[in-house]
Amino acid sequence: MGRMDTPATTRPTAPSHLTIGEVARRARVGIDTIRYYEREGLLPPSPRRASGYRDFGGDTVERLRFIRRAKDLGFSLGEIRELLALSSDRERGVRDVKRRAQARLAGIEERIRELQSVRRGLKQLIAACPGHGPLEHCPILRALGGEDRA
Repeated sequence: MGRMDTPATTRPTAPSHLTIGEVARRARVGIDTIRYYEREGLLPPSPRRASGYRDFGGDTVERLRFIRRAKDLGFSLGEIRELLALSSDRERGVRDVKRRAQARLAGIEERIRELQSVRRGLKQLIAACPGHGPLEHCPILRALGGEDRA
């Protein structure tokens, strides 16, 4: 019942001053991934402590989770960079994010059609192969060598 006492508008803030190891653990990514994303501009440069270690804010964990989920959906790092920029654009952000997601879906659907075509061709080759005899008569190897078309 304790959650009911907290107004919906006051969310606990993510702790700041996290080490790179703690950020990696919370976001479920590797430390090298964090460094790479910093170099690629997907994460803003983190300030350094007096010791020279990076000092990350809690928002870095959420940003890394966003990047990971977008990668899981097939977005490239360049596309993710654009989505991150659009996520702060109050004027056209939602419209452009939807447009980019639609374009990604169209690309996925095209890839599925291509894979289905490859699947049909491979099934035909497998059906045509007796599974025995001289290698030079193998329809699969001949098709891969360019002699036959599936």
